[in-house]
Amino acid sequence: MNASLHTMGNLFAQLGLPDQPAAIECFIASHRPLGKGVALYRAAFWTASQRAFLKEEIIEDADWSGVIDELNGRLS
Repeated sequence: MNASLHTMGNLFAQLGLPDQPAAIECFIASHRPLGKGVALYRAAFWTASQRAFLKEEIIEDADWSGVIDELNGRLS
């Protein structure tokens, strides 16, 4: 895995969300905290395709999992 290829901006672009730093910070501020015990991919604000991507990448411990874990931490 090459974690340097996957930044928070890259993740947001992959999810079809604005990927500028200010937009990412706004997204995080407006969606945190996740409910107690709610898995990141189960959060109500994701679309079905975003949810499927996040779930698959986490379960498979794929290349994106590091930055997804970072997002999870920032939303907690």
